[in-house]
Amino acid sequence: MIVAINTRFLISSKMEGFGWYTLEVVKRIVENNPEHEFLLFFDRKYDKKFIFADNVKPIILSPQARHPFLFYIWFEFSVRNALKKYNADIFFSPDGYLSLGSTVKQISVIHDINFEHNPKDLPWIMQKYLRFFFPKFARKAEHILTVSEYSKKDICSTYNVNKLKVTPIWNGASNDFKPLSEEEKQIVRSEYTNGHPYFLFVGAIHPRKNLERLISAFEKFKKNNLESKHKLIIVGANLFGSSQKKLSISQLIKDEIIFTGHLPLSKLARVMGSATIFTYVSYFEGFGIPLVEAMKCGTPILSGDRTSLPEVAGDCAIYCDPYNINDISEKLTTLANNSELQTKLSQKGMKRSELFSWNKTANEIWNIICSITKE
Repeated sequence: MIVAINTRFLISSKMEGFGWYTLEVVKRIVENNPEHEFLLFFDRKYDKKFIFADNVKPIILSPQARHPFLFYIWFEFSVRNALKKYNADIFFSPDGYLSLGSTVKQISVIHDINFEHNPKDLPWIMQKYLRFFFPKFARKAEHILTVSEYSKKDICSTYNVNKLKVTPIWNGASNDFKPLSEEEKQIVRSEYTNGHPYFLFVGAIHPRKNLERLISAFEKFKKNNLESKHKLIIVGANLFGSSQKKLSISQLIKDEIIFTGHLPLSKLARVMGSATIFTYVSYFEGFGIPLVEAMKCGTPILSGDRTSLPEVAGDCAIYCDPYNINDISEKLTTLANNSELQTKLSQKGMKRSELFSWNKTANEIWNIICSITKE
């Protein structure tokens, strides 16, 4: 079998959500199935570490697909022609985009459709592209994979897709995330917060991550807990331009918030494992991999109570209304001042994290690929 895969987000200098998902899934599928050939479609010069085995043929397709106009050219001309040229049996797209003009069977991974519900979260041209093409991708796909039961219901309802056509498969998290000793935690705190405890956010700096309200809630927390030494660390790169300029931060807490930008996995795991509380108060998520990363570290979680987040975190988090700054602040206070609750959530999280495995994710995806090619 010849399996073509969209790997345009495998960029070693900037591995974000789609990139990590592609890496974790595709690497395992390739290595576990040496009898099949895999065509990896890149849109630029690739790092050789992404050529996972001898059964991989890397193919660079122009142009670099980082703008809606270029998306169209890449998928409708470059990808379509490559699928035909290399006689691919199936095209697997981990970021959801498909080639509408190709006759090859295609499997799409639609992680979420926030752009349908909150279009103002995106630049105008991007949201127009997504809202125009993703309903077409959903109809075009031989099968749709998604990352949660919530997203499955949302996709089926919004796009009027038969539920039998959509399979939810949970994400995993890297084994780099694990509990740290108190000595290790203190080393990390000394590096980032001058030794002080901290709350943590990890993710792309994007409107749906709700950082404006988290920062306002953190300010209220500091005002109501004057003796608290807690800082707030924000890890992540901005998705669409300058991040810190768009976030409103009071002078009162300006020195209490640390922006690290993007961190490599090894550092991110240590920062996650050393946090007092992981805060993830997004108002829309298809899954939320950082929740699992926090669980694996035994870091207590404050989560938003909407969309897929309760499905992922289960009873391993306390929940807040992501639109209510007072509720976020009160829950921060409750969790920060209750060591017994922190311990309880930590233990539950480490146990629940065993449900999430990239090996399981990759195996289930491969089973779907095989079933579609045999139809």
